[in-house]
Amino acid sequence: MKTFLSPLTPEEEKECIERMKEGDLKAKHQLIEHNLRLVAHVAKKYQASDEDMEDLISIGTIGLIKAVGTFKTDKQIKLATYAARCIDNELLMYFRGKKKTSREVSLYEPIGTDKEGNQINLLDIAADEEVDVVEKMEECENIRKLYGYLPQVLTDREEHVIAMRYGVLGEEPHTQREVAATLGISRSYVSRIEKKALAKLRRQFEEEDR
Repeated sequence: MKTFLSPLTPEEEKECIERMKEGDLKAKHQLIEHNLRLVAHVAKKYQASDEDMEDLISIGTIGLIKAVGTFKTDKQIKLATYAARCIDNELLMYFRGKKKTSREVSLYEPIGTDKEGNQINLLDIAADEEVDVVEKMEECENIRKLYGYLPQVLTDREEHVIAMRYGVLGEEPHTQREVAATLGISRSYVSRIEKKALAKLRRQFEEEDR
């Protein structure tokens, strides 16, 4: 396992963020390098997979780079908290993509023969279901975009509410009443947060489509 640099102190981190805002690439690289230990920490969750730890760290580092590049101090959230989510999202997207690819490959595996002795596979059967492939691809792409938008456009609380309500980011779907009980707020407040967050996400999708 690689030896990682120690995390920056709060004062050093704040200084680097300010310098990065002014276009200092060295400061940006410092923030990335001193948070690589966080990548390793998040990647440990996936050690049970058959992936090499070094590969997981490489993938997670992509999420860290995205986090540093999109971090906004006005969101009242620590860089480490924001980065951990981006790293986790990057790893989750990797595993989902790998799983999807594995399923696609398996569609071509022979599963028998037809009445005339011709080899058939799962793709032949799936084709009979008249699935709109383009629609499915667009749906997958929108889901991928959504995971990228969550930490970028939502506040910490909004992201938490959306994750719990719709079962994303490792959460199970919950009712507004259950979310309210968990967060210690009223159901109507959960409803307002949810509506505001969904409106933000909708605007983000619309802006990208322009």
